[in-house]
Amino acid sequence: MNDRDREPRDIDTRERVGILAGAMTDAMSHAARGEHETEHGARRRVDLANVESLIESWPEAPKTIARKMIEQYGAPNEATPTKLFWYRNGPWKRTELTSDVVLHNFPSPHSDFLTQYIDYRVPVELFDVIGAFDGSCLIDRTAGEAGARCDSEAANVLTLNLMHDLVTGTTTLEEARKTYAENLSGYTLGRSSPYAERLQFEVPQGGTEDPDEPMIAGSMAHQTVEKVKDVLSGR
Repeated sequence: MNDRDREPRDIDTRERVGILAGAMTDAMSHAARGEHETEHGARRRVDLANVESLIESWPEAPKTIARKMIEQYGAPNEATPTKLFWYRNGPWKRTELTSDVVLHNFPSPHSDFLTQYIDYRVPVELFDVIGAFDGSCLIDRTAGEAGARCDSEAANVLTLNLMHDLVTGTTTLEEARKTYAENLSGYTLGRSSPYAERLQFEVPQGGTEDPDEPMIAGSMAHQTVEKVKDVLSGR
């Protein structure tokens, strides 16, 4: 069996313990430095000639957006044959553009390929509401991020503005979906649509993460006792 064929059940006990210990040591190191997350990718830039070579074979829609993003924010910080990444570009914490699209029918059939994130804490009790509003509004509780995935930056801005209204209780789920369709239609036709033009709230700069509470110590103690029983019983 090679590494590609291995599943979690195929990893031996020593390696499993090593993986957990390494992750815990890494976490303590980040905590000691006052870090919640690292952003090494923001320190580099990709040569534009290389970027153009990578996106040349992309589908037309994401290729067009790639060129518009480069025009607005400069060369991406990272690039692969199927993805471009920008960090700390404009109001965004992170931008990911991909040639691999996701079909999305709200508010009209289109493909999603541009994902943009901000620091933002959505209360856990509102996760279902945000998901019902727009399945391409992406919430990461641990990292303290909210993201929007669509086919344009304007659509992502609109999604996050309405997400914020849902969180603050200034709109309802039904109103948010209707407002999204109306504003995106107006913006596309060249009418004034502030909700699609810029974020209408102050974007947090960190401090939104929720690392949760540790529970592993008690569980490890219990499982260690059970492991000893396994060994003694021959299981």
